[in-house]
Amino acid sequence: MNEIIKATTVVGIMHNGELVIGADGQATMGNTIAKTKVKKVRTFQEGKVIVGFAGSTADAFTLLDNFEGKLNGFRGNVRRAAIELAKEWRTDRYLRKLEAMLLVGSKDELLIISGTGDVLEPDSQVAAIGSGSMYALAAGLALKKHAPHLSAEEMVREALTIAADICIYTNHNFTIEKAK
Repeated sequence: MNEIIKATTVVGIMHNGELVIGADGQATMGNTIAKTKVKKVRTFQEGKVIVGFAGSTADAFTLLDNFEGKLNGFRGNVRRAAIELAKEWRTDRYLRKLEAMLLVGSKDELLIISGTGDVLEPDSQVAAIGSGSMYALAAGLALKKHAPHLSAEEMVREALTIAADICIYTNHNFTIEKAK
């Protein structure tokens, strides 16, 4: 089996001064579930920065390490670390072959980083990556608009649940982190 372990749903929502990022726990190899409890959300800077990943697990770990190094080098400045990672990811001969995406944020910002050099900040303060991202994004946007009484954590949990109910590459084993 030489297939890359991938597919997931990661969603982040900023709401009422909080940032919450969550992900499901399923890893697949082709059309087979390889693992059901993968932790695809990490915290850095003593919980002030949260990162979720989608794509090849080994590639994502490489990117997480690089992002953490840049984050430390720029004294916790998430935007600067994201921009520098994206530039390096796009131009480095080794890194540009990596197949993953990152969703990063702090209480002040939420960003998507891709290997094409993109650092995207969603207008709506809702972002998602992975195979179930469009389901989670739609759910998150609807919840922010029609259920603003919910907390960011409740919105993330519900958006992930909806994605898991629809996307075959997403399960109901969630890891959810709130920025400090």
